[in-house]
Amino acid sequence: MTEGASHDARIRVLLVDDQELVRYGMRLVLEAESDLAVVGDASDGAEALRAVARLAPDVVLMDVRMPGMGGLEATQRITSEHPDVRVLVLTTYDRDEFAFGALQAGAAGFLLKNTRPDELVSAVRTVHTGDAVVSPRITAKLIDVAVPHLTGTAPRDDGRLSVLSAREREVFERVGKGLSNSEIAQAMHVSESTVKAHFGRVLMKLDLAGRVQAVILAYELGVVGVGKNTGTST
Repeated sequence: MTEGASHDARIRVLLVDDQELVRYGMRLVLEAESDLAVVGDASDGAEALRAVARLAPDVVLMDVRMPGMGGLEATQRITSEHPDVRVLVLTTYDRDEFAFGALQAGAAGFLLKNTRPDELVSAVRTVHTGDAVVSPRITAKLIDVAVPHLTGTAPRDDGRLSVLSAREREVFERVGKGLSNSEIAQAMHVSESTVKAHFGRVLMKLDLAGRVQAVILAYELGVVGVGKNTGTST
């Protein structure tokens, strides 16, 4: 494991992958940006937990399949023990089915291992602001496959959404379609801060850990139809 200290306002990133070459490549991409700083890296989940406690990163890029403690358990531990730390799960898209479990573990979203450098940078910045990487281009197919496994039943609104106000319900539905806060604000003709306030109440009322869990619930309840995600955010 290698580490680096950062004492400025840059976004602090921890890289977790059992392949040194992958970590090195991501480091090169991220450190080329003036607002990002890679503060450390780890080769497995247990090492990542120790690094998070010691280095206090803002964002963790987490591989799924690693020797020892894998990415799913590490993600659950990090999001539970360090709720201010945002975790982005790295997946090979069509083979890492276990990555679906990271959604329920509180991950901020998915990145593909073949993600373009500019998308990697954008994703780190996005989750750092409190938003999530729920781009339909990256996650719609994952969610389409994941929801049947997560629910085991046909989607249905079981009344859980009755606790939401009309505005909160509208925000929830648009989040389910993959829209970012700024896109929702534009569509609803309100400020982005108003959207954040509404969504904060949605998370609280529905007992959700974050945005990606809200997307999953929208699919589970049939608010968003599988295969019909129409958002455009990243």
